[in-house]
This record gives sequence, structure tokens and C-alpha cells, in this order.
Amino acid sequence: MPKLPYSFYQQEDVVSLAVQLLGKQLFTLVDSKLTGGTIVETEAYNGIIDKASHAYNNRFTPRTATMYEAGGISYVYLCYGIHHLFNVVTNTKNNPNAVLIRGIEPIEGLSTMLERRNMQKLAPRITAGPGALAKALAIDKNLNAKDLLGDEIWIEDNGIHFKEDQIIASPRVGVAYAEDHALLPWRFYIKGNKYVSKPNS
Repeated sequence: MPKLPYSFYQQEDVVSLAVQLLGKQLFTLVDSKLTGGTIVETEAYNGIIDKASHAYNNRFTPRTATMYEAGGISYVYLCYGIHHLFNVVTNTKNNPNAVLIRGIEPIEGLSTMLERRNMQKLAPRITAGPGALAKALAIDKNLNAKDLLGDEIWIEDNGIHFKEDQIIASPRVGVAYAEDHALLPWRFYIKGNKYVSKPNS
């Protein structure tokens, strides 16, 4: 199936793009094992003007450098020293926008994902939440700054579309430090989907 083109990632409106990513399918090919699923939860981070963004106020560090590249690459970082989180870099070069992928509904490579998550049987926690899905898909620092049109990590459009009334917009998770920006409704998820992280309605 068609991988999303660079033109998709390089749209300027990161909030709209976070909504458009719902229903797209994320895959990784690690150790010759294909795993993936349908994106059901995202969060938008609006670059240098967003207090919740790593690049707020033009912050440029070895970690955030990836965000300043042209859209269409991965941005993977370690959170609390435990969880890797996978973000899609968007917009054009030097416009450090990103979308955090927070939840996927697993469809490919289930036995591999169960093994990586140390689980006996399928349950929503396998890929609900950004740390869980990264572990299930073997996303770590090795997949940082990768071309999303490459053959290690990519996103496909397989024709899954959600209607507007199926999508919930709510405040982002764990960004209390962003003050007034913590309340922006820039987290998007599919209503009633069990692979959405908490809180969900």
C-alpha cells in the first residue's frame, strides 16, 4: 500500500495533520519482523510557539535538532528515562512541528508484539499509550531521525477514514508545565476505541 508522501508531512497546519493521521497505519520492520497497526490517537505540537513543544522558543539542542528537519522523518526520544516516544516530524525545514503517536490498534505481527510487551494474550494495553506502542513496535533511539519513506519505519494510507463525529478533541496528556497551552484541545482520538490511552471517553 502507498506510503504517505513527503507532501503530506510537510503541510503547515500541524493540528489538522494530527487529525489526518487518524486511520493511517504505522509499521516497523525491525529484525526482519513486520509489526504495525492503525493510528487511533495523536497529539499535535506546534513548534516554537507551543509551550508544550520541545522546540518552544526556538530551543535547539542535540535532542531537538531532528525536529528542525523537513517533515517526513521520525523523532524518537526517551521520556522519564524509561519510555521511548515516537513522533512524526512535520512542516518544512526549520519549522519544528511534530505529532506524537499515542495509540494504535494492532493489525500486523501480533505474536511479535505480545513477546516484546511480555504479554500472554491480547489486551488493549499492548499498544494503548505512546510508550506501550513504541515497545510493541520495537521503536527506540535507533529509529530516531529515520526517513518515513524508508523501509524501517513508515506510515501508509490504506483508505481507513473516520467521520468527524467519531473523533474526540481533548487537552494533551502530561503537559501541565505548558501553563495555558496545556488546555489546548490538540489531542485527538477515536471515540470508543479500546486502544486509546487514558483518559478517554
